[in-house]
Order: sequence, then structure tokens, then C-alpha cells
Amino acid sequence: MRRIISILLQNEAGALARVAGMFSARGYNIESLSVAATHDPAVSRLTLVTFGDDAVIEQIIKQSRKLIDVLEIAELTRRDHIEIELLILKLDVRSESLADFVAVLRRYPRAQVIDISAGVRTIEFTGGGAEVDTFFADLLKVGEVVELARSGTAAIERGMVALAENDPA
Repeated sequence: MRRIISILLQNEAGALARVAGMFSARGYNIESLSVAATHDPAVSRLTLVTFGDDAVIEQIIKQSRKLIDVLEIAELTRRDHIEIELLILKLDVRSESLADFVAVLRRYPRAQVIDISAGVRTIEFTGGGAEVDTFFADLLKVGEVVELARSGTAAIERGMVALAENDPA
């Protein structure tokens, strides 16, 4: 099962490497990883997507808590949360497919063309991981991918609940 794990960690050199190293040493794959400083410059928020059953995720959380840089960790998958990912895609769309291309864009209100150069359209799209996958699959039907970049998942709980140091997971 796909799982989203959010980790607050000290914003210092090597902290991300220690978390990633723990995953690697135990054979856990990271499907997506996003990390940046929070409103507190001493703390970074790391959001990662991995796959595993309850026992695997429980083990990941227990092992992560032991890392010196980890301030708090929570699995967000079963909590009421918002997740978003950014896709930037360069697509070569042939003239005979332009109407289909426009139709795809109209079905996705958060999609927008941000550049057209030499016939290549650069599209920006934000949405949940599954939504990004669906949008991408629809575009593959109308053009050829030149290049793409995905940000990885960023996720946060809804409402006033906030991941903070020493929260119960």
C-alpha cells in the first residue's frame, strides 16, 4: 500500500542523508521525496512516499525516531490530509493533435501552458500523485514527451492539527 510519511528534522548538513541511509540500509524504497525548510529555519520538513504494509511502516517509523536528527514523524496516509505534486512537462504536439491537446487541458483546470518554444509546449500541473499520473497518461495520447520533472509529494494534515516536535504519531 502507498504510504505518505512526514518527518520534521533538524535543518543541518547530513540530516537528509541519514534518513535516506536508514531506508537504504533496511531495503526500503523511497518512491518520492520532498524536503525544505519550514517556517522555523532550524527545522526541515521531509515528506516521502513509500510502499508497505502496516508492519513495515511501523518499523520505518520506529527506526526513524531513533535517528538523532528526527524531531517528529507521522504517517499521513490514513489521516485527513492534503497532498500535492508539481509536474512540469515539455510535450511535442503535432498540429493534427492540437485540438485533442486543448481538450485535455480543459479537463484539468489546474493545468496551464507556461511556454511554447519551437512547437514544444511546456505544461505545469499540480495535483495529488494519482491525479498527476492520470493527467500525464492523457497527455501521452496527444504528444511526445521531450522532458519532464516531478517535484515529489508534499503533504500536510488538514485544519489546526500540525506536526510538531514530540507529537504522538
